[in-house]
Amino acid sequence: MLNLEIIKNDPLLKPYEKTITYRYSNSYLKLNEIENKFGSISDFANGHLYYGLHKGLNNWVIREWAPNAKSIHIIGDFSDWKAAPEYSFSSLGRGNWQCILPAYTLQHGMLYKLLIRWDDDEHERIPSYCRRVVQDDQTKIFAAQVWDPEVNYSWKHISPDRIRNPLIYEAHIGMATSDEKVGSYVEFKENVLPRIASLGYNTIQLMAIQEHPYYGSFGYQVSNFFAPSSRFGTPEELKELIDEAHGLGIGVILDIVHSHAVKNENEGLARFDGTDYQYFHSGVKGDHPVWDSRCFNYGKDQVLNFLLSNCKYWIEEFKFDGFRFDGVTSMIYYHHGIGKDFVDYEMYYDNEQDEDALTYLTLANALIHKIKPSAITIAEDVSGMPGIATSFSKGGIGFDFRMSMGVADYWIKIIKERKDEDWHVGDIYYQLTNSRDDEQTISYAESHDQAMVGDKTIIFRLIDKDMYTSMQVESTNLIVDRGIALHKMIRLVSLATAGNGYLNFMGNEFGHPEWIDFPREGNNWSFAYARRQWDLSDSADLKYYYLNEFDKDMIHLIKDENVLSQHPNIITQHTKDQVLVFQRKSLVFIFNFNPVKSFTEYGIPVPKGTYKVVLNTDNQKYGGFNRNDDSLIPVTQLENKLEILKLYIPNRTAIVLKRLVD
Repeated sequence: MLNLEIIKNDPLLKPYEKTITYRYSNSYLKLNEIENKFGSISDFANGHLYYGLHKGLNNWVIREWAPNAKSIHIIGDFSDWKAAPEYSFSSLGRGNWQCILPAYTLQHGMLYKLLIRWDDDEHERIPSYCRRVVQDDQTKIFAAQVWDPEVNYSWKHISPDRIRNPLIYEAHIGMATSDEKVGSYVEFKENVLPRIASLGYNTIQLMAIQEHPYYGSFGYQVSNFFAPSSRFGTPEELKELIDEAHGLGIGVILDIVHSHAVKNENEGLARFDGTDYQYFHSGVKGDHPVWDSRCFNYGKDQVLNFLLSNCKYWIEEFKFDGFRFDGVTSMIYYHHGIGKDFVDYEMYYDNEQDEDALTYLTLANALIHKIKPSAITIAEDVSGMPGIATSFSKGGIGFDFRMSMGVADYWIKIIKERKDEDWHVGDIYYQLTNSRDDEQTISYAESHDQAMVGDKTIIFRLIDKDMYTSMQVESTNLIVDRGIALHKMIRLVSLATAGNGYLNFMGNEFGHPEWIDFPREGNNWSFAYARRQWDLSDSADLKYYYLNEFDKDMIHLIKDENVLSQHPNIITQHTKDQVLVFQRKSLVFIFNFNPVKSFTEYGIPVPKGTYKVVLNTDNQKYGGFNRNDDSLIPVTQLENKLEILKLYIPNRTAIVLKRLVD
């Protein structure tokens, strides 16, 4: 029996040692098998260099894996969309097919597809490794496109060093415009990237990059895994965006979807060669019951090759700095986490886990960190399975971080269900810092999930309809005052207690109003709610401006002081007063969640010294009431052998102090 560190660190895992060891051995043996056969996992993950369309010196070569096919033809503009002998594929064995065409056959911009025949039928398909897919404006039909620009993109900047504590700006290219339309890579680079840099975020998480036929899926119903979405622009324009971010010292990670695939047969991988089991599980097991999508069979080497090659492709071709893996919970359980609360360790080891999926994720992390050691990987796992964000050498799956998904759920719960006077600061601190000692986490008060139609953002839960009438600076409204105060405090305490990183969805930093609702038949295909109204945060006449200024100063402070590199140390959690105080690095964070009581000469035990105010949610520049003079320099006093700071702490206020060097 292996003596894995993950088990030594958590005695509660001892009863499951056999299963944990089995998982580790599975991944170890599979990695060893790959390396013995291919030389390295990196060499194994070269499917994108073999399959798909490639230009040679004097010809074009296109290869495809379709084991059930009886014949394959490439059809397109060049063949009047008809199959012809000169455009037929030859079988290479083992389900592989190849077609070689003279160089003059295909030209940049041409459209093409595959016509695949099997025993009793034939259908047009988009190549599985296709790198460019476009949609006809009139017919709405998708097709592959030959992409062979005269000049390849020339990179100007190197990727930033590994980001130890990611401050993530979650962004969607299409809805990052103020106009009622689909935004572009170029517009994002020119208009949004400077905002992100100004706010101080060091990482951008790009959503919906992998091509998806339905815009309203938010990019989570992927059809073409190797194709950056053409609705936003060209591959070169995406590269330029990433390059520009790197020039600003900002890392860019891809929100990658390997947890499932769209059911669409004409656009995606479903029944690609006529079978339902080529890339996916057959029958009911291969259909996701909630997402109406297909579930990968991670036990097949060809699927491993496809998905691992996909990881390598995005890093090497577009220089992404890592990935946030979507839907990890759905991947690693046969029940997909549906209806499960994961309150018992037994639920992680009860034979309901897809061990092949866990092996794939382990291999993916090994590959990513091998080909780009500075890359980071983040698991979106709501179950909290032990070992997800623990290194493989210690017995884990190998992600660098796990999303602390319970934090956002917690904020929704207390905002909805508890009166302000019942907010328990001890419970707040516990819920926000509750994580395994052997894993790193990314915290967030809200992400895109909480902004979708049918849900509400924090600002909307706090202010609701008054956002439409009382966000002007000259307006006086107690509901708005409460909402703005708590919005700042919730975001600050979520960031200040974050394990190792923090995430914000674009626009939420300034309290973007309303929800996200993509164009659909039910809203007359409107873009009104699938955009970001940046002008609201730019107008000093509106209170959104205050929230934006606060977020900027908050992010810069946490980053400049390197706060997340050290765990917080609790100082005071006074339930009755609703006062929470903790120290992290050189900063002391003071929160008074009390809705009505302000405290004079409130004693706080801190290290001896002189302190200055470096952030105050009640400052007028953030829409506060300036009830403190932030220029005053508080000094500790000795009382009962303790060094005490005596402060005035207004209600619904957070103050951050920095100890000055004596």
